[in-house]
Amino acid sequence: MTADPAKARIAVIGAGLMGHGIAQVFAVAGHDVTITDSFVQNLDTTKSRIAANLRDLGEDESAVARVRTCADLGEAVRDADYVVEAVSEDLPLKQELFAEIERHVRADTILASNTSVIPITAIMQGLAARERALGTHWWNPPFLVPLVEVIETQWTAAATIAWTMKLHEAAGKKPAHVKKDVPGFIGNRLQHALWREAISLVEHGICDAETVDAVVKASFGRRLPVLGPLENADFVGTDLTLAIHNIVLPAIDGRPEPSPYLQKLVADKKLGFKSGEGFRKWSADEQAALRTKVMQHLKSMGDR
Repeated sequence: MTADPAKARIAVIGAGLMGHGIAQVFAVAGHDVTITDSFVQNLDTTKSRIAANLRDLGEDESAVARVRTCADLGEAVRDADYVVEAVSEDLPLKQELFAEIERHVRADTILASNTSVIPITAIMQGLAARERALGTHWWNPPFLVPLVEVIETQWTAAATIAWTMKLHEAAGKKPAHVKKDVPGFIGNRLQHALWREAISLVEHGICDAETVDAVVKASFGRRLPVLGPLENADFVGTDLTLAIHNIVLPAIDGRPEPSPYLQKLVADKKLGFKSGEGFRKWSADEQAALRTKVMQHLKSMGDR
């Protein structure tokens, strides 16, 4: 691999929502980026979507010149120092992709998957050189959310982790080293533990969906940008935390399977924004307003 992560040549597999955003971040950081996708429409609009993002952010659009689209996977990865896959959450597809990628890259090229929850071990187990493979879970949108979880497997070399951490730091991201490969890594395990209890509260008639969201946003949600959960536990005292857990943990939903309430929503085609109704109803105007509100909030956060 190149000695300097700040000068690495990057290949991105997948030009959809996450892939084009990842390519944008690396291009803005000065990297030459090649991006490929099996869907021609995604590939054809990649550079225009990146340019639109840069305009919206008030950043220099010239960075898009460092992004090269390529229809052929082998050509896209051949000269790369680092390859990151950002296709759909489909384990067999990812396994097939990395088997093909490995046939075209150098022996020292680092291979990363951007999966949100699939164990990296499952994705990379068929590779010949598993020590150069790892996970890098970006959050949506990649150019506004700073975290990248860097996931180590039982085979990943320490040098691979160190180089990848430096690569993302140099690109302005905040990499977090996940030392054990588990489904969901860190962020999604925490997020969906909260979601499970939120759904349970509605399922059991304790409150409605609007109240759940209002409580989170008006209470501990306000502290989270500056006070993480374990900082908070130390802040109030581990003794108080233990006393609270003794009372509340036995009452919290601990089912290992998804909520029947959530399963019924999906079975009834109540898919949230996709159908106009999920836990609550959403008009087109309400959807647009919430999307705008989220994006404006993330922009205002910057790198905090």
